Amino acid sequence: MRIVWELMAARLALLRGDSERGEITTTVIVTALMAIAAIAIIAIIVAKLTQKANSIDLGLGS
Repeated sequence: MRIVWELMAARLALLRGDSERGEITTTVIVTALMAIAAIAIIAIIVAKLTQKANSIDLGLGS
């Protein structure tokens, strides 16, 4: 039982000393927000281009 306790204590000490803890979560959140923003910007551009293309009078009909 003492060996297990010592192993757990050593592992916890290693985890506490890890300076990279939590950085991955921040990176994933920032990347996801940037992807959402890029998709929104592309959707706005496509909507504006479609609206402009539909407003061009080709003189074919009425």
